[in-house]
Amino acid sequence: MSETRHITPHDLPLIGQLAEVKGAISDELFAQLAEVGFTDIRPAHGCVFGHIDEDGARLTALAERAGLTKQAVGEAVADLERLGYVERVPDPEDGRAKIIKPTDRGVAATAAAAKIFADMERRFAAEVGEKRFKEFRETLRRLYHLTRSSARPPARAA
Repeated sequence: MSETRHITPHDLPLIGQLAEVKGAISDELFAQLAEVGFTDIRPAHGCVFGHIDEDGARLTALAERAGLTKQAVGEAVADLERLGYVERVPDPEDGRAKIIKPTDRGVAATAAAAKIFADMERRFAAEVGEKRFKEFRETLRRLYHLTRSSARPPARAA
């Protein structure tokens, strides 16, 4: 009779391990954001927060950077606009277009997230060693470039 093997997170293939780590980091980020007052930010907002700077960007640029459809990113933008994190302002280069720009609240949320990420990375580096963590980050960069073809894959819905 064969014995049933139970897969634990450390036995997962690479994609499973990366997903587990991403999930844990995401959970910690949103818990800490809530602790500092940003209780209404959700993971779906990452397609905006992860790809916008203080000068803002057009919706098409945000969608391209996030690898998502304009419709998917547009829904996140509308939600963030309703929550007071971003605003749509006229594009100075094209009066017909709009720039999605973070409000003061959006800038504060982005700064809080950056601090949380920096604290996490410092903690990880302290746990596994600075050199090892730096090499890990470089390995991830290399794997990212190895897995990207010269053509961007089609945009996906959120």
